[in-house]
Amino acid sequence: MTYVFDTNSFRVMGNYFPARFPSFWATFNDFVDDGNVISVREVLRELDYQARQQHLQDWINNNGQIFLLPTPIETEFVSDIFAIEHFQALVSIKQRLKSTPVADPFIIASARIHGYCVVTEESLKPNAAKIPNVCAHFGIDCCNIETLMERESWEF
Repeated sequence: MTYVFDTNSFRVMGNYFPARFPSFWATFNDFVDDGNVISVREVLRELDYQARQQHLQDWINNNGQIFLLPTPIETEFVSDIFAIEHFQALVSIKQRLKSTPVADPFIIASARIHGYCVVTEESLKPNAAKIPNVCAHFGIDCCNIETLMERESWEF
C-alpha cells in the first residue's frame, strides 16, 4: 500500500527524535525507500513554514523526491472536489488572502487517482470540510500515523 502524507503527519513525526526513536526512523526510511510513502509539492511548501525541528527539516531535505507535482488528472480531480460547495472551505479565507500553500485537495486527489491511502492527523467531524470528510465522500482510504503503524504491524 502506498500512503500519501499530509503536513500534520510529518509534523507529528517531528516529535519522534531520531536519538530516542531510532527503530521508528529505520523502519520508516525503509518504507520510504520501498516507495510506500509519497506526498505532494504543496505539503513540501507547507513544511517550509511549519517544520520546526532540525532533524525533520534535514529529513525533508534528504527525501525531496517523495514530494510530487500533481498530474493533469489529479488537478482535474481537485476541481471535482471544489465543485462541491461545502468542500471549498478546504481553502480558508486567510490562506486565500495570504496566498499560503494549500495541500489538502492535492493530497486527496493523489490518493483518489492512484488508489493510495491518505495519512492525516485530522479527524472526521460531522459537516466539516476536513480531509477525512472529503475522503469519506469520495470513498478514499484515510488513516492517521498510529493506524498506519497498526496496518503495517509496526511495533517499537
